[in-house]
Amino acid sequence: MSDTTSRALSLLNLLQTHRHWPGSELADRLGVTERTVRRDVERLRELGYRIESSPGAAGGYRLEAGSALPPLLLTDDEAVAMAIGLRVAASQRLVSGPETTLTALAKLEQVLPAPLRRRVTALAEALQPAGLNAGAAVSGEVLGELALACRDHERVRFTYTSAAGEVTRRRVEPHALAPADRHWYLLCWDLDKVHWRTFRVDRLADVEHTRVLFAPKPLTAEEIEEFVLVARSWVRQAVEADAVMELPIDEMRAYFGQWGQGAEPEDESHTRWPVGGSDFRETMYGLTWIPAGVEYALDLAEPARGELREALERMLRALDAPPPVPRER
Repeated sequence: MSDTTSRALSLLNLLQTHRHWPGSELADRLGVTERTVRRDVERLRELGYRIESSPGAAGGYRLEAGSALPPLLLTDDEAVAMAIGLRVAASQRLVSGPETTLTALAKLEQVLPAPLRRRVTALAEALQPAGLNAGAAVSGEVLGELALACRDHERVRFTYTSAAGEVTRRRVEPHALAPADRHWYLLCWDLDKVHWRTFRVDRLADVEHTRVLFAPKPLTAEEIEEFVLVARSWVRQAVEADAVMELPIDEMRAYFGQWGQGAEPEDESHTRWPVGGSDFRETMYGLTWIPAGVEYALDLAEPARGELREALERMLRALDAPPPVPRER
């Protein structure tokens, strides 16, 4: 780095630390003449920094906000503080636009030297904002890598551990990161399943960048929200069942859309679809969404099976019985 460039950066650092600097004091700090300070100020102005100057004995220089964001010069401590703040904001969803927070964090951590990254990680893990209940622990490094892959439309590989403990290696085209119910979800196109999938980020590890770019598939904000809503519902239920429908997997997915997640082909003409709820009533409600005319077998354990049968039998008796006599007004 040339002496002129080094001196200009030192001048910028001084201007960022105080609201107003007399020209003579800047010259003393930098060990140059006031004329040299004026030349360095002009160089910074050419780079986009708005520096106001005032003449006279009480005059000097001050850095003002401009119409565009020029490069920032940060000390080690300032960079660490900023990275920690972004990590907390991202993990706790303290600001709107989570993608912006994550990409900013990723860009900053990308240029931090290894010792500073270790400081950021240690301090961020020790910091717990008051009044907020955190969800499952999520690696800030993993979030940043996924955010950049979403932004750059780059395929990635990662290891995923399901709720049941099954470990698989996935190849995906990442589309969006979304927070919900104190968890982070990655919405992506699964290259092996050839379908949209949503993964909990806290169950994801060993992110590998492939350097292979892809053209993103069209997806609206409403569709992203629905995918995440479906993913949030994929937790172990008190009553769980499998409905095996006389419907090929492609037709089933076309009909159910995002709510067909978790469905697997039983054979060429049948699809197994997991459905459940907090009790047999919610399971029954889910079954009503199976298309009209489609027969299915139901794997539902007792006592929910007996409770559902009793409720349906009463409904059938009520439908077969004559309607009650209308009340006279």
